[in-house]
Amino acid sequence: MTALGLLYPGHSGEDDYPRIEQLLGSDIRVDLVHTDIGVDAHRVDALREMGSAERLAAGMEELRLTGAETVVWACTSGSFVYGWEGAQEQVRALARVAGMPASSTSFAFVHAAREIGVRRVAVGATYPEEVAVLFADFLRAGGLEVVAVRSSGIITAAEVGTWGEEEVLTLARVADVPDAEAVLLPDTALHTAAHLPVLEKALSKPVLTANQVSVWEGLRLADRRVNAPGLGKLFTREPVVQV
Repeated sequence: MTALGLLYPGHSGEDDYPRIEQLLGSDIRVDLVHTDIGVDAHRVDALREMGSAERLAAGMEELRLTGAETVVWACTSGSFVYGWEGAQEQVRALARVAGMPASSTSFAFVHAAREIGVRRVAVGATYPEEVAVLFADFLRAGGLEVVAVRSSGIITAAEVGTWGEEEVLTLARVADVPDAEAVLLPDTALHTAAHLPVLEKALSKPVLTANQVSVWEGLRLADRRVNAPGLGKLFTREPVVQV
């Protein structure tokens, strides 16, 4: 049994995780602990507070009891708003508190893009433009080429959590451009786990989404590779453990 720990801010798209766990197979457990979201706003000041060391440490106190082997801060905006260096320090501090390998969703996107061999990406963000631009800057710092950024201008995670397949598919299609080798949808409040096959079929290219890459990052930290095609191209890479 491989036990993955995720710290998830508030309550919006967290039901993606039991779905992902089911698709991964019976020997992988996904343990989720909710952290205090503070002010639900896609604003830099609110996002930095949401990702503060104190809030993550408080969540880790509960997560440690689950027996998790790795921990991922399952929040994209609450990590990239610190910039590349600041986000690195955030996960280093989390690893020290957790006593286990740690990462965040922002780094998961960079690692996942490398895993599937893409460099040119398009971003379909639910965030306001000024926040979406910070995510693009983060990806560039990680060596990716961002060829397009589309922003939906949504302020709260609560609103993002109400989106269904039609809205998610529209966001991905609007973000996509011919030069992009993959489309990235960076918001863990966005329900995407059920829509990945539809998204990749519609765009004819890989789609990386926040909850998907967060779990994959936990597996990467645990040195696991799982073949689960229902979770998109990211989960069909070799070497694999067939499920």
